[in-house]
Amino acid sequence: MGREKDAKEDEKAKHKATKLKRLSDSERAGAGGDNIKKSPNPTKATENMDKRKSHKKVKTPKMENVESSSSISESVKQELQDDAFTAKKKGVKRKRIKDDPKEGTSDSANSPTLKKKKQRRLVEEGDGVAQTKTSKKRTQKMVKKEEEEQAVSKKSKKTKEEIEEARQLKIKKKEEEEQNRWRWWEEEKYEDGVKWKFLEHKGPYFPPEYQPLPDNVHFYYNGKKVKLSLAAEEVAVFFAQMLDHEYTTKKVFRENFFKDWRKEMTHEERSLIQDLDKCDFGEIHAMHKAKTEARKNMSKEEKQALKEANQKIVDEYGYCLLDHHKERIGNFKIEPPGLFRGRGEHPKQGMLKKRIQPEDVIINCSKESRIPAPPAGHHWKEVRHDNTVTWLVSWTENIQGSNKYIMLNANSKLKGEKDWEKYEVARKLKSRVDDIRYQYLQDLKSKQMVTRQRAVALYFIDKLALRAGNEKEEGETADTVGCCSLRVEHITLHEQLDGNECVVEFDFLGKDCIRYYNKVPVIKKVFKSLKLFLENKQPGDELFDRLNTSVLNKHLSSLMPGLTAKVFRTYNASITLQQQLKELTNKSDNVAEKLLSYNRANRAVAILCNHQRAPPKTFEQSMANLQAKIDARKEQLALAKTELKQAKKEAKTKGSSDPKLQALVERKKAAVKRCEEQLLKLEVQATDREENKQIALGTSKLNYLDPRISVAWCKNMEVPIEKIYNKTQREKFAWAIDMTEADFEF
Repeated sequence: MGREKDAKEDEKAKHKATKLKRLSDSERAGAGGDNIKKSPNPTKATENMDKRKSHKKVKTPKMENVESSSSISESVKQELQDDAFTAKKKGVKRKRIKDDPKEGTSDSANSPTLKKKKQRRLVEEGDGVAQTKTSKKRTQKMVKKEEEEQAVSKKSKKTKEEIEEARQLKIKKKEEEEQNRWRWWEEEKYEDGVKWKFLEHKGPYFPPEYQPLPDNVHFYYNGKKVKLSLAAEEVAVFFAQMLDHEYTTKKVFRENFFKDWRKEMTHEERSLIQDLDKCDFGEIHAMHKAKTEARKNMSKEEKQALKEANQKIVDEYGYCLLDHHKERIGNFKIEPPGLFRGRGEHPKQGMLKKRIQPEDVIINCSKESRIPAPPAGHHWKEVRHDNTVTWLVSWTENIQGSNKYIMLNANSKLKGEKDWEKYEVARKLKSRVDDIRYQYLQDLKSKQMVTRQRAVALYFIDKLALRAGNEKEEGETADTVGCCSLRVEHITLHEQLDGNECVVEFDFLGKDCIRYYNKVPVIKKVFKSLKLFLENKQPGDELFDRLNTSVLNKHLSSLMPGLTAKVFRTYNASITLQQQLKELTNKSDNVAEKLLSYNRANRAVAILCNHQRAPPKTFEQSMANLQAKIDARKEQLALAKTELKQAKKEAKTKGSSDPKLQALVERKKAAVKRCEEQLLKLEVQATDREENKQIALGTSKLNYLDPRISVAWCKNMEVPIEKIYNKTQREKFAWAIDMTEADFEF
């Protein structure tokens, strides 16, 4: 009888465990396949099942101690019971210890049967102790996990009133920001090139002075310790910090560094240190890595303290008063000293960027304002009051002799006005571009070489959105070129290529050392002119030897006020975006598909403007992670569909009058739909990421595309503007977002 009873109990336990598993699966499917956290509000069905479970205990060694512990919640007990059910389901037998009534008598104690029983009992007790230890460990983990989840749930669990209050507070804050926003675009513009009437600021923030190396960190030359002078030591640290980078392996970088480093050495140091290969920066590099790791592993309190210190600097130096309105400054910090890297194979890489002193700095502010005080013991190079320029601070860097500026943030009035004006000039070109095109096509017949070269250059700038290019001194910067500075070696002419006639093959380094490679069919007049330009020239000779950017822009400004080669680039980018959006977007698409269409339109512009990038180092891994998510979502969708089919079958069998079954079917339908939407979103994301692998969308979106096109598209397609522009970008284009209607046409 006892065995039958035990068998029945085992059967019931198995049945209950199966039922629990089925319920768990249905909950998982109901959530669209997402991982489920413990719900603080269980369903009635779960509560009833918990009550039924509590009447039957699974016998586990020393479980009484676990169950009696007041620190363990009911949910932990439930998980322990579930473990017991799972164990039975897997076929692991729980051993029970019975008191032997004959134990204690000398006769029975000596019997071989009882000896075996005692041995078995000792083994079982040992098992019981081991299992109890395991149970305790598991219990402790569960308690800890539950406490963490409860802490999270306490943080995340809010009442409806609190959620509504937070929402209202957010709305109120947004409204206040809008009210306090300086709507400069609604004011009249200044005339005669005046940019501001009043400008006051605190000047630039200088980087901290160099701190000498600690006594336990040394520099070695030819295996011997060398104590460097402070100036030489600082430059040595710059090189040591870059030892992990490929720059320090490049011949040009090493030669330029060593040459400039020796200039900072004392006479004795120069006499000793003759060969960079004999220099050992290992200890300095190790110190730098240790500092980097320490920064990464800072405690929450340390990070907060650092954040607060940085915020104090921003509060003091990061804002100015422009026409008595508080405006954010973009880059208020003077560049720290270091080693110049440049882009691509820059001939000056490795040279020393010297520390900028207040004596190198020009301050620009209004006469009525408080002039910023220089650091103690220093003075400014000059103080100006020029309201026709937009910069606040200026200095000249020593590598290329170019001027550096501190200007206002991208969302400021001065930057916004400049952007608005730029796009308005590009819009004006739309109405004049046909006349200008007709003019340069006529100039292709000109007998004057300069006119003919100008016409061909304009044709390339218009059709290919090439940059005009600037003249450079030999060897001064990287070998990058634009349209006007193309050399004979940068183009190849093909009478026939890939089924096209009159093809020009371009291959040169553009801005930021990005390679421009393109094969373009051109009209016969342009092809014939190029043949003429190439006659009797060497590969290193200029293609347009009678033309430069100044001559070209002077001609363009005579055709239309404010017209430059760059305006053509802005016009072609913006008009391409508008045309592509009309062709690619469907109003019936969901938001994810509309965004894919927008990015494809943006991508067409980026390709036109040659905005390339190297694929991110983590690209393959991130794509693999995304694919894993897609595969998991597909499995969840299949499961949800199976459960929907099962629910429909049950409803059909038991009759459609049962409201609970109908409600279950509706829930399963919703789960399937949710899974499908999530899967589509992930697949669209994967497509978008793959297509953007080597294309930089940000440059054109922020600098060449009239934001009003995007705002109007969002309004027409009912896409939230937040999906296109992040918070910083929305602040930058606040003028466009505010003034643009849905019917805007570039």
